[in-house]
Amino acid sequence: MTTLIPRKPYTDEELRKLYPEGLELQLVQILMRHGERTPVSARFQNTGLKAFWPYCASVRQMKAAVMGHAGEKGDVPFDTLEWKRRLETFGPNDEPIVAAGPKGEVDDVCGMGSLTDTGRQTTYKLGLRLRELYVNRLGFLPSTINSTESMYLRSTPVPRALESMQQTFSALYPMQTREADSSGKLPVPVILTRAPGEETLFPNDSNCRRFAQLSRAFAQRAADRWNATEDMEYLNKVLGKWTNPEKPRIAVDGRPRLSGIMDTVNATDAHGPNTKLPAEFYDPKGREIMEKIGVEEWFAGYKESREYRMLGIGGLMGDIVGRMVSSAEGTDSTRLGLSGCHDTTLAGVLASVGGFETNAWPPFTSHIAIEMFRKSSPTPAGTGGSWWSTLFGNGGTKIGRKPTPELTSAEKKRLDGFYVRLRYNDEPVTIPGCKAPGNHLEGDESFCTLAAFKKVVDNFTPSDWKRQCRMNLNEPGVPSESEPAGY
Repeated sequence: MTTLIPRKPYTDEELRKLYPEGLELQLVQILMRHGERTPVSARFQNTGLKAFWPYCASVRQMKAAVMGHAGEKGDVPFDTLEWKRRLETFGPNDEPIVAAGPKGEVDDVCGMGSLTDTGRQTTYKLGLRLRELYVNRLGFLPSTINSTESMYLRSTPVPRALESMQQTFSALYPMQTREADSSGKLPVPVILTRAPGEETLFPNDSNCRRFAQLSRAFAQRAADRWNATEDMEYLNKVLGKWTNPEKPRIAVDGRPRLSGIMDTVNATDAHGPNTKLPAEFYDPKGREIMEKIGVEEWFAGYKESREYRMLGIGGLMGDIVGRMVSSAEGTDSTRLGLSGCHDTTLAGVLASVGGFETNAWPPFTSHIAIEMFRKSSPTPAGTGGSWWSTLFGNGGTKIGRKPTPELTSAEKKRLDGFYVRLRYNDEPVTIPGCKAPGNHLEGDESFCTLAAFKKVVDNFTPSDWKRQCRMNLNEPGVPSESEPAGY
């Protein structure tokens, strides 16, 4: 699937079941894949597909903060420079030319892997859906805001992820819902980013040497398994005439890689008729085969290897659980987390908790809502999950990322009365380790106890990600025995 077709809004009855009486929503953390984009590399120009697409109207609306001359008092004024961006590329004999679209367009031209106008629309609509659910129907989030202090907004360094998150936030809280302060200034959202070498919001094989090894090992295993199968023969029969003459056979590790072919198919399918491939690229059976093999190549490692989970997505999940634990302890007032990320983030998270039992690649603008609830009936002050501790915090040491086996009885008690539920594209996810009696809300296995969910995630949370990225470099990439996820 390319573009997400959102499910219909929950009926009142569905909403009552999803958000039952006796539980109060306390924290929502949303991981969202960016919207529709151009291919990350130019491929299949031999079919007539142009390398540059005219689907990025935002490049005619560019604004930059520019610093003026410092005043006598030392104040440094800033102004806004409005500008328009065009792309330059190689022409004949390597002469520079302005990049143009299929019909000669030189404005609105996207770069490789850029968020398109379509992607901006779908991510904005995601924000509208989130507002309808969490503001209008549940009343969990306020209808207006005068600050973003109760929000955790973050993005990867990739522009399409940041821009998508900004689109979604702008629909969740449009300008007219932001209250000005006494000086008339509207609240400015704070968006967090990290240096590439410390990024954990996507599987960071560029800056984690051991994870790169593991990724290559599982990719090679997928090639060994699939390159000589009937499914690959079918793809070669349907698409073989369009492949690279220097390496004509389609393969997992071909040129382009099978996942690269799927990338271009998905990107073209999401956009207009002037940037389409020949009809055979959209053959339903062929696309099903590509997704099935792609999902195994990219995501089987999370299902089968604890080390893969730990280095690929464990840092992010440790942060998410740590924020929930701090909220339960009353030491973190965050109500909403919204992070702009990628397909590999979403599938990595779901597969690592045992909740990605599908051969379907995550569509553009997919999202995971990780929701934490607490029992609404107050318990005596001083006990875990009490309204008193939620408001004023616990007097002891913060749990933080302390692993479950190391928790004291008193610390474990602080987690009582809290539950965690994941929804992937508005459908609840059931986690294997939460199915056991006592590990979930009675009558609904999709509601993990916070303690059970933390235990699952603790099993693949790194203690020192940078150091662990340099370990085991002489060890095999695929474990000799599968290490199942979700427990």
